[in-house]
Amino acid sequence: MANSTEEAKNQMLEAIGVHSVDRLFEQIPDEHLTRREFRLPAPLTSEVALKRHLLDVLGKNETCENNLNFLGGGVWQHHVPAICDEIWSRSEFLTSVWGTPSSDLGRNQAWFEYASQLGELVGMDFVGLPVYSWGAAVGHAFRMAARMTGRTRVLVPALMDPQRLDVARTYCGFPEQEGHLEMVAVAYDPATGRLDLADLDGKLDRETAAVYFENPSYLGVIEDQAAAVCRMARRRGAEAIVGVDPISLGVIAPPSDYGADIAVGTTQPLGIHMNGGGGVGGFIATRDEERYAREYPTLQVSLTDTIVEGERAFGLTLFQQSSYGSREEGKDWTGNSVYLWAIANAAYMSVLGPTGFEELGRAVLRRSHYAARRIAEIPSVSVEWPTGFFKEFVVRYDETGLSAAQVGARLRAKGIFGGKDLSGDFPGLGQSALYCVTEVHTRGDIDRLAGALEEAVCA
Repeated sequence: MANSTEEAKNQMLEAIGVHSVDRLFEQIPDEHLTRREFRLPAPLTSEVALKRHLLDVLGKNETCENNLNFLGGGVWQHHVPAICDEIWSRSEFLTSVWGTPSSDLGRNQAWFEYASQLGELVGMDFVGLPVYSWGAAVGHAFRMAARMTGRTRVLVPALMDPQRLDVARTYCGFPEQEGHLEMVAVAYDPATGRLDLADLDGKLDRETAAVYFENPSYLGVIEDQAAAVCRMARRRGAEAIVGVDPISLGVIAPPSDYGADIAVGTTQPLGIHMNGGGGVGGFIATRDEERYAREYPTLQVSLTDTIVEGERAFGLTLFQQSSYGSREEGKDWTGNSVYLWAIANAAYMSVLGPTGFEELGRAVLRRSHYAARRIAEIPSVSVEWPTGFFKEFVVRYDETGLSAAQVGARLRAKGIFGGKDLSGDFPGLGQSALYCVTEVHTRGDIDRLAGALEEAVCA
């Protein structure tokens, strides 16, 4: 690189007052430094060779297009209408990050439509632009609640996605840091999979800034005690934060209906393909009250009048409280986000509309419950909490004498991605797996799964 010359390095070192690059990393313990020589492959000689190499590497992957997929647990296989890709990939959106005033206006209008539609879906009036993921949205919501209440503890469900929990824990910081938030797990009722209200009541105290739960839960269980949980939180002066899968809101009441203060969740099911290595979208929504609006770390888009009578314009508001406007003095650091996915989300929601969400939700309910019934018929296999779930459900293999990993391997040999192995994350559920069924699965797909699963456990 042109700026990697010794002269350039020396100039930079002199400017910061050190004599060697090693001084910049002296806090790293010796045992963490690699001393061996890296055995890197020989450089590729051409673009043709690079393309061939990448295709060979990628060709080792087993994809959800070539296999029958029942994995979920954070990223789900939903149908993405062609119009979503057509809209977000247009150059007006794809290249319009911070452009001209004219391109900004169109981009802002599309963002406004995203926020308006998502707000309608979750029953909230104030929606920020998306953050990186569901976990990031949870973390930001925790910090919002802590700033509003002046408290330092948040309650979370014991049956929470471990990866989502890790992201939220990062936002809570470490005990040695100023502003650290303590996370406390609330037990679940083994008979239903829902929150244990007695345990929740015992852990709610004057230091509780927020109670977080999900509806449906990470394991697919519909939380029919949602209103009671929100009332308990508010009685103790805590914020009620609810995580939701927006696809479920065509058939399940929106968070606002049962008293949620802050709604968070994922936007990946709303017209975004499954992907790894980048953000898949998370949202934060609240009532349109100043106490909430002043705590958002995200960008907001508003519609307002201009100096020309009868003319309307879209623009960013509360910009100064974000990290874009105030850098490290912002409410929280948001950095680069997934604003392009907001365009895909807006296209998806506009195509479905209220009726479409209801039809989609009912289709997912029918197919997932049919799958649970078929699987429950297999000898020595059982479905945990076989009723009252949406899209995902837990299958137990304890009586088969096989581990969840062994069952999964046998299904993969048949071209099927079975459920996500839960045995490591939730030992209390034994040898179990989380299965996901969506609108992309046909009755034939489900029957094929049931047949393959029966062969796998009875072989």
